[in-house]
Amino acid sequence: MKQSPIVLAVLAVLAAPAAASAATWQPSAELGIVNTTGNSETTSINGRFGLKAEEDLWTHDYYLAVLRSENDDELTANRYEVGAKSDRMLTERSYLGAAARYENDEFSPYDYQATLALNYGGWLVREEGHTFKIEGGPGVRRARLAGTGEVETGALLRGFADYQHQITESTKFFNTTLVEATSDNTFAQNDIGVAVSINKSLALKVAFQARHNTEVPVGTERTDTLTSVNIVWTPKPN
Repeated sequence: MKQSPIVLAVLAVLAAPAAASAATWQPSAELGIVNTTGNSETTSINGRFGLKAEEDLWTHDYYLAVLRSENDDELTANRYEVGAKSDRMLTERSYLGAAARYENDEFSPYDYQATLALNYGGWLVREEGHTFKIEGGPGVRRARLAGTGEVETGALLRGFADYQHQITESTKFFNTTLVEATSDNTFAQNDIGVAVSINKSLALKVAFQARHNTEVPVGTERTDTLTSVNIVWTPKPN
C-alpha cells in the first residue's frame, strides 16, 4: 500500500487533459451478487464503475473494479483494481496514448501490481456495430511478491486487444485481452462475454474472465477464473 501515492500521481497525470477539457463524461456501473445458504454459506460481490469521455482528438477511460467473496465466513477473494487510459487520435484509424493500472489482491501471488505504459494503437476493423483494435508499447512495472515481500521493478511490454460486435439491436459480444510482459513475470487477462439490453439504460451481462501469471510461488495456481452475471447501468444522455 506504500506505493499507492505513486499510482495516484500517475492517474492524476493521465487525468490532466480531461480535467482541462469540456468533454462530456459517460458513467457506467455494474454489480453482481451471489448469496447461498444451507449446508454452506457463500457470498460473492463483484462490481465495476467507469467513466469515459470522447472529444475531438482525445478519449479518456477510467475504472474501478472490486471482487470480494466469502465462504462460511472465510474470506476467499478480495481484490480491487483501478485503471486509467488516455489516447489522442493521430489519424482516423490510429492513436497514441498512455495507460496505468494498479491492483491489490490478497489471494494473488503478488500483494500488488502497478504498471504504466505508453501505447500506439489502431483499428483493424472500425464499422458501425463492429470494431476490433489492438495497441502496444513500452512501460514500467512495480510489484511485491506476497510470500517474500520482495519488490520487483522493471521494464514492461504491454499489449491490448479489444473486439466488439453488436450481434443484434439488443445483444453485444465482446472479447478483450491484456498482456503485460516483463523479465520477472508475464500477466495476461482475457474477458469474454455477452451483454443483452433490458432497456435504454440497463443490460444483463454474462462474462468469463481468466487471469494468468507465469511466475508464482510453489503451491500457487498460475490461473484464476471468474464467471459473472451482472446488471450493467449506463445512463443515456437526454
